[in-house]
Amino acid sequence: MAVEPLDMRAGTETALARVIKVFGEAKSHHAYLFANRRANRMKVLVHDGIGIWLCARRLHQGSFAWAALGAAPSVSLGTEQLRALVIGLPWYRLGEGATIRVA
Repeated sequence: MAVEPLDMRAGTETALARVIKVFGEAKSHHAYLFANRRANRMKVLVHDGIGIWLCARRLHQGSFAWAALGAAPSVSLGTEQLRALVIGLPWYRLGEGATIRVA
């Protein structure tokens, strides 16, 4: 997941260029996620080992639970977290984020 917003008018080549800029390379069998500033639209670029494809998702209400701008330009998600994000659930509460610690 790229933290910095992407212009949703971006096509495949622009999204691929952003993947290379943020992640260093486009690895096969990986999905790269981008959102707009309001996080109500998402684009996913997938390299399936043969080629690349780009898809988009728009929420009619609310926004995706996106990572906040910070020191890291990207956040890695597990499969369960990706599934939660795509349907609009708080993905950060799954996996390591669901751990309760006593300070």
